Amino acid sequence: MMNKTIDELCVNTIRTLAMDAVQQANSGHPGTPMAMAPVVYCLWQHFLRFDPSHPIWPDRDRFVLSVGHASMLLYAMLHLTGAKTVNPKYETLGHLSVTLEDIKRFRQLDSKCPGHPEYRWTSGVETTTGPLGQGVATSVGMAIAERWLASYFNRPGFRLFDYDIYALCGDGCMMEGISGEAASLAGHLKLANLCWIYDNNHITIEGSTALAYSDDVATRFIGYGWNITRVGDANDLEMLDRAFTTFKNTTDRPTLIIVDSHIAYGSPNKQDTSTAHGEPLGKEEIKLAKRHYGWPEDADFLVPEGVREHFQAGIGARGQALRDDWWAMFEEYRRQFPELADHAYRMLRRELPEGWNKGLPVFPADSKGVATRDASGQALNVLARNLPWMLGGSADLGPSCKTRLTFEGAGDFSAENPAGRNLHFGIREHAMGAILNGLSLSKIRPYGSGFLIFSDYARPAIRLSALMELPVTHIFTHDSIGVGEDGPTHQPVEQLTSLRAIPGLVTLRPADANETVEAWHVIMQFRHKPVALILSRQALPDAGPREIRCRGGRAARCVCSRGCR
Repeated sequence: MMNKTIDELCVNTIRTLAMDAVQQANSGHPGTPMAMAPVVYCLWQHFLRFDPSHPIWPDRDRFVLSVGHASMLLYAMLHLTGAKTVNPKYETLGHLSVTLEDIKRFRQLDSKCPGHPEYRWTSGVETTTGPLGQGVATSVGMAIAERWLASYFNRPGFRLFDYDIYALCGDGCMMEGISGEAASLAGHLKLANLCWIYDNNHITIEGSTALAYSDDVATRFIGYGWNITRVGDANDLEMLDRAFTTFKNTTDRPTLIIVDSHIAYGSPNKQDTSTAHGEPLGKEEIKLAKRHYGWPEDADFLVPEGVREHFQAGIGARGQALRDDWWAMFEEYRRQFPELADHAYRMLRRELPEGWNKGLPVFPADSKGVATRDASGQALNVLARNLPWMLGGSADLGPSCKTRLTFEGAGDFSAENPAGRNLHFGIREHAMGAILNGLSLSKIRPYGSGFLIFSDYARPAIRLSALMELPVTHIFTHDSIGVGEDGPTHQPVEQLTSLRAIPGLVTLRPADANETVEAWHVIMQFRHKPVALILSRQALPDAGPREIRCRGGRAARCVCSRGCR
């Protein structure tokens, strides 16, 4: 049995930190953090494989806060569990990722606690989540990545990758179309390592969800092929424990846990739930709420004695033991499988293996030439053969985009064959973009493809790959109105300009086959930049192999004045 006294103390600490932070910022969403505090407490303290002292341990479980507006929920957990900061060199530092002072500066400029969680800004944040639905869709990419990593690296007696992915979502995520795209694919792939926790609170910014939403979510997800379990009261820790145990015991499909909650109120009599969702509660209402919790009414940002120690004895001690065991296993793995261990090390640090560009094609001068999509397909097959953790696919357009990997052993990723290198996203461009982000966050080198005109469908996820500085390659073919017979719906006009307008996204449009190969050479050396690679359907004249004056040192054969290669 759980210790109810310390459990309630920890849960109410999460709640009051959220109330106080939002009130001090005079901006934010206190409702969901208050309502979901017991859910996240139960998950982190009793189930999550996470070591706060080393938050990028490779075999950790991933927690994705898809309801990004509830960011104080995550910041409170990172602070209370003592999560440490990791620098860009993957070194774990001794200081906290989120201090109490950071929480006091919630939603302020340069704070480690921005309004929505930001990857690479606050250690312990697994992905940037702002637009609703992006988090759950990204979690599908993380789940695919774990399945592939396990199939490639694991050996008898060495379960190098064996983690789960949890994503907390709400009504807004469920309404956004991207979540349906992603859930459909997750069910098809039987991703049993994936658990979505749905905060079923019937409230959005404008008021009751009855204004615009009456879906039977459970029936919808049964149709997707998911396992469904329900917790009737978000405060019932024993039922939550049972639900997470059900997920852990489900091995043939993803799990949706529907948690019924009332968006957090202040006093027990407060009825205006929309205020609690999208605005500070107000000082008087916070006093009433704290009185209801048995909390000192005038104590702001209070962390009672014993709370941090309780988390350290729970998730802290469990996470450190799991990580220590994993590293001991990895050292033996390194002795028995040195090449695979080297691959794992390079992959996790976004480094390329020796000989990664060996065998790239060279095209002779040809007045007729070839389409750049064809040249790209040839280069892609060489690169993927040399880089084992490079995988991807298309939104049902592989034959047209020339993105299928055809070398021996590539295979198709499926529920039955998680070792496959060819991903089939179906006609789901938006989810594809988010799934690529999830793959990249897992340190796989992903690519996805479609027609340039349909970049419009993937744009929100592409923008997030740029915000997160992820080396995702978005391949877009049929790059001109030369696809005339398809009509104006398939003719890109403003798409190239609009992609080039996205900050942080590198947009490359090679003019012939050899430039396409050079483009891939540049792309593969990016560690923190996404690329939109724009390719033609029609053949383009080729000037033949030549030296490239790169003016910056990124071309394969540079002869610029900088002498950078």
